[in-house]
Amino acid sequence: MTDVTPSVQRPTTMAFFVQSAVAFGVSLLALLVGIARLPVGQWERGYIGLGLIFVVSSAFTLAKCVRDRQEVSEVTNRVDKARIDKLLTEVDPFGQGKA
Repeated sequence: MTDVTPSVQRPTTMAFFVQSAVAFGVSLLALLVGIARLPVGQWERGYIGLGLIFVVSSAFTLAKCVRDRQEVSEVTNRVDKARIDKLLTEVDPFGQGKA
């Protein structure tokens, strides 16, 4: 039997959230400036820009899917643990409850 301990998920601090948002903004801005300054035509620039949009949206979608999967597994583990706990409390292995 595997021992499933419930994971304690700590909330994200505001500092970490701000750092993540700023890092995302700076990297996106730097990439946009880099695309704008490329010595290529408008069609090539547009193609790279669309690729950037697709990669960013795909990254957000993947992060959401990973988070949703993790939440489902945590809920399933909690339900299984509750069922096992209920069964263990109902069973009297020594039969002391019977006369």
